Order: sequence, then C-alpha cells, then structure tokens
Amino acid sequence: MEDPGPAGRQTRKNVVAVVGGGLVGALNACFFAKRGFHVEVFETREDIRTAKTVRGRSINLALSLRGRQALKHVGLEDKIVSKGIPMNARMIHSLSGKQSPIPYGRKGQYILSVDRANLNKELLTEAETYPNTKLNFDHKLQDWSSETGLMTFVRSDGSRSQVQADLIVGCDGAFSAVRKQFLRRSRFNYSQTYIPHGYKELTMPPRDGEFAMKPNFLHIWPRNTFMMIALPNMDKTFTCTLFMPFEDFEKITTGDEVIEFFRKHFPDAIPLIGADALRTDYFRLPAQAMVSVKCSPYHIQDRCVLMGDAAHAVVPFYGQGMNAGFEDCIVFDDIMNQFNEDFSSVLPEYSRVRVPDDHAIADLAMYNYVEMRAHVNSKWFLFRKRVDNLLHFLMPKTIIPLYTMVTFTRTRYHEAVQRWHWQQKVINLGLLLGAVGAAAGGSYLLVKNPPNINRILVHAEHIRSKLVSLKTS
Repeated sequence: MEDPGPAGRQTRKNVVAVVGGGLVGALNACFFAKRGFHVEVFETREDIRTAKTVRGRSINLALSLRGRQALKHVGLEDKIVSKGIPMNARMIHSLSGKQSPIPYGRKGQYILSVDRANLNKELLTEAETYPNTKLNFDHKLQDWSSETGLMTFVRSDGSRSQVQADLIVGCDGAFSAVRKQFLRRSRFNYSQTYIPHGYKELTMPPRDGEFAMKPNFLHIWPRNTFMMIALPNMDKTFTCTLFMPFEDFEKITTGDEVIEFFRKHFPDAIPLIGADALRTDYFRLPAQAMVSVKCSPYHIQDRCVLMGDAAHAVVPFYGQGMNAGFEDCIVFDDIMNQFNEDFSSVLPEYSRVRVPDDHAIADLAMYNYVEMRAHVNSKWFLFRKRVDNLLHFLMPKTIIPLYTMVTFTRTRYHEAVQRWHWQQKVINLGLLLGAVGAAAGGSYLLVKNPPNINRILVHAEHIRSKLVSLKTS
C-alpha cells in the first residue's frame, strides 16, 4: 500500500501480518489498518461467519471498561454494547436457595455479558471494511523467520504458501505457533500453569419465554472448593459453567450421580436447568482444562510481537482475559504514536510497559477464583466489602476497591495491585485501632462508673429462682 509522504512523495507502508483471527487478532487488524498499514490476517480455522459449527471455547465473556475503550477506538463500542446484557452485581446462591446480591461497584457501574462468537464475527467484518486488510482463513502457521519475516503456512488440503511481512503480530492464543520461535531464543522467560480445576458448560433454557432467573446479575453458587456460575444470553438462556477439581469430575460417571451431586450442592438449579438435560448435557464434553501463561519479553527485535493469550493467557475468574488482550491493542497504539511508528523503538517499549501489568492480572485471576468460590461465603469478607465501599464513597480518590480499579478504570494492573496492598494495610490498621479504641473506651467507662455488683448478683439470683420454679412446676 502506498501512502502520500511530504510534498506528494510516495512512501511505502509496512506489511503487518496478524497471525490469529480470534478476538484480539481481528481487533488488532482494525488498529493497524486504521494507521494505513497493509494488513494480512491469517487464521487456522475456517471463517466462523460462514461455518456451520463453530469450534472452540464458548465461556461467556464479561466486557468491561478496558475492552470497551479498545472497541471505541475502532468505532465498535456502541454496536457491541447494544448486543450485551448488563450485570450490575454478583448474585450469590446459598445452599438453602437464598439469593444475596453483591454489587460490583457504585450505582450505574456494570459489566456486560457478551457472546464470544458474535463479537468475533463483528470484529472480522469490521476489519474487512478496510480496503488495506485481507483475511486469510484455513492458513496454519508452520514456521517463520525472525531475520527475514518470511512465514510458511499450510492449508487443510496440504498446499503451502509463503508470505513475507515487516511485522508479525502473534495473536494466536495460549498455544501460540508464533511463540514457538521465541522459545528457541536465549533470555526468553516462559512458564505455563494448569490449575487442578476444569470446567463444564450447561445451558439453562428460558422459562415461559423469559429468563429463568434475574438476568442482570452474574449468578454464583460458591461451594468453597468448587463453584458454578451463570451468565445471561440475548436469547434468554443462561450459560452455566461448573468449575471443579478434575478428580471430582471423574467421580461422576452416570446420569443419576449427576442429579445426586446437584441435589446435594445446587438443588435450586435442577428445576431451572432440567433434570433430563442435566443427565445428558453433563456428559456431552469432558471437563476442559484452564491454563495460565506468562512470558517475557513480548517481542523479537523489530520483527515480531505477541499480544493477547499468546503473551498472557489467564484463567477466566477476573473476567479480564479479553479485556487485557483488547487493552494490549490500545497500549501498543499509544506507543506507536509516542515513537512515530518506529518498530525498533515501539516493540521493546511495549514489552517494558506491558509485561508487569499482564503478570499482575494473571496472578489476580488466580486469586479471584478463591474469592468467588470461597470468600464470598465469609461474613468477614462481606463486612470488608461494605467497609471498602463506604470508604470509597467517603473518600473516592483515596480508597478505591481493587475490583473497581481493575474493572471500571484503566489503572495499570500492577499499580492497582500495589495500591490495593497499601489500602489493605491502612484499612486493617484503622479497624484494629478502632477496635482497640472501643475496648479502651469501654474499659475507661467501667472504671469511671463501676457497676453495682450487689445489684447484678440480686438480679442473677432472681433469674435463677425463676428458672428453678419453672423446672419444678
């Protein structure tokens, strides 16, 4: 693609190859195309917009501010938000069936339940509106060169093709083919962790054409070592996801055992999902694994950069996987402005800025699983939530709850964690001093105004006599 330079001179715009046509890859294509680059997107799967069945993950996505800001950059925020369902709070389902809401933030703050497949389709369609973008499906990356930018793709019919790019952007997920080249290099840090829990998805159908439960909530059944959640869909269904240790999944082998398990732990969900559906849907797929990936740096020279799950796959418990991947696009775009699109400066700066934030959200996602399945049952946790929210109301710029910083602001993830630790120390110290002060004050009043011991003894004897008379009557 040619771009008019100073005084009408033509200067060549670089070719950017985006490997991976998922959510982050398709959004990235829009960001680079907006800048005038010639963009080629390469996706292993067929075009999901024309596919009869869409393979891959279907966990509902929670869209929050970071993701919305990225969509706003390419003019898609309003369109995607209109196809999402606001969730204002967690709705906690106790074993007895009691439901208790825990708001996510202040009034008017909410996250959106959005459909992964629909969002991916919208992003691909938007990328295709740019004349300087080409989408290539059924192209599996086999190898690439960090020296020349030459990539080799293989198709399902066995044919091969080679493409050369000035910049390769790896957006091809947690098991990235692009990242394999990074692993061959020295001083590249990489770790992956599978958590001992897996997940299964179940569908809660509409009831009389309406949602079977209140729709504007993320429903949670916390059971300490495992949990189930349910997110609303536009078709009035809920997607229920059961998260549990693999060893517990393996203990359930028959339909009757499924029903017995739900009777014991999620009794209120059985009539909503349907006993027959539970018996069959539970065994439709085996429990799926969840992996957390950390690596650094995210770039090789000025040739390649990793974004999204290829750089930082996170477990889904903070609802930030997609939002963090989308924010990658904004951060990279801002650095492109800062360094005038000079890849030799942009890529190392991107790694420097982004790595600590993505590592922080990976750790937070792990922590939040414990919070969702166990802490929400704790009276101390609920008390602390109220204290945090009250202090945030009284001092909105000084005390900001962690969830608010992560979900409703663009505070850098690692800075949010640092601030959270500081706030925890300050609030806990304040509560301790308050308790000590109350105890000291009570002691002082007792010393200054000692109670009449004789009166207390007479009163106690009177009560004892009453009890004895009742017992002997």
